Amino acid sequence: MTTLDGGTRVAERLAVLSQRLGVWGMTRRGLLWGFATVHVVYLIGLLHVILFGGTQGDLPLYRLWAMQALHGQWPVLDDPWVYPAGALLPIVAPIVAGAYNYQLVWLILVAVANLLAILALTGGLRRLSGYPAAWYWLLIQILLAPVSMLRLEAFSAPLAIAALVYVARRPAVAGVLIAAGTWIKVWPVALAAAAVTVSSRRRGIIFGGVGVSAVVSATVVAFGGASNLFSFITIQSDRAVQLEAPVATPWVWATVLGIPGSQIRNNIELATREVTGPGEQLAGHLVGVAMPIAFGLILLLLWRARRAAAHASRVTPGFEQRLIVRGSFALVGALIIFNKVGSPQYMLWLTPIVAVGLAVEPDAWRSVAWWMAGISVATTIVFPILYMPLVDADPVAASVLLARNVMLVGVFAVSVAGLWRMGAVASARALAPASLAVTGAVTTQV
Repeated sequence: MTTLDGGTRVAERLAVLSQRLGVWGMTRRGLLWGFATVHVVYLIGLLHVILFGGTQGDLPLYRLWAMQALHGQWPVLDDPWVYPAGALLPIVAPIVAGAYNYQLVWLILVAVANLLAILALTGGLRRLSGYPAAWYWLLIQILLAPVSMLRLEAFSAPLAIAALVYVARRPAVAGVLIAAGTWIKVWPVALAAAAVTVSSRRRGIIFGGVGVSAVVSATVVAFGGASNLFSFITIQSDRAVQLEAPVATPWVWATVLGIPGSQIRNNIELATREVTGPGEQLAGHLVGVAMPIAFGLILLLLWRARRAAAHASRVTPGFEQRLIVRGSFALVGALIIFNKVGSPQYMLWLTPIVAVGLAVEPDAWRSVAWWMAGISVATTIVFPILYMPLVDADPVAASVLLARNVMLVGVFAVSVAGLWRMGAVASARALAPASLAVTGAVTTQV
């Protein structure tokens, strides 16, 4: 047997194995095994931390806040806090098993949240069309490791997935889930804006969201935290442009090139890295102004697409869901692009939306899913792998960050252009003369 024949046989066997794994992955057992494998790998990877009662990622700070709460000093209730009040629940909950077990209990709760997301995407494992989306979400857990399971987005992201899945069929439930996610991390408010703009059942969404918000607000007020209820909005308003934000790119490269007056500095108080240099403060101000403008323009595009579809008699629950998902991606993208703060977990704002997109409109979202996978890989290379070289203005690390930010701006621009086209196409169909429509139908039949 020649070397060529041997290589061919190996390739054929690998192809057969790949096909069998693909078929197995589309079964309940295969998906659940995949889910278990991802989370067990995380557990094994952190076993050396868990066995010694340690914590990693943002969890040391979370555990400190939880312990302070147990001793009567509660964030929000007693002091201004960087997060919305709802974040207290996932932060404090793991401490019930003791500070020593905080990391373990956190991982268990995250696994439960991811399982609920997978069940939502697959209709309780009954809807095969949702399996690729579920696998994509598991893939994201790996590509964005370790951030994917060590930040608060580990809870807000699954809530966002479930909300977008249910937004057309169970709007009140979607409203509850969106509000719950927003009170943990603010970004799901973009989903609420898209849903209320598009959905014909917006009253249910509003009712569910207002109900959750009322409970959270009343609880905080009842325990004396009224003055801090919205402190998360203002507490970081005076911070400089953060290293990983897209708007920081000119000053990152100015530092790399050694241009006088530019540097990457450590903000000890906020435990983050920021850029400084000529025009940096102005840039931070401009993106702060641009964000609400971009947000409003995207909402206008959503309203235009919805209105045009209504005139063309094309509005169905499925259409509304697809438009909400597309609008959510663009709106969340605006929150990231026009932001002087940048962080790796921000990719966990976009990837849940992509997962739902793969479930409800796979052909339209497949390319975006690949791009977001690439963006996730680049994000992980930047943090944590090359983060310290980046802080030291290493050109290779800065190049990876630049590539990530260019791809990020690219997918955002494509999403906005897509919303524009949806409105334009729907308008053209709505304005088409009846005779032309009839002629087209006859020609098609012939």
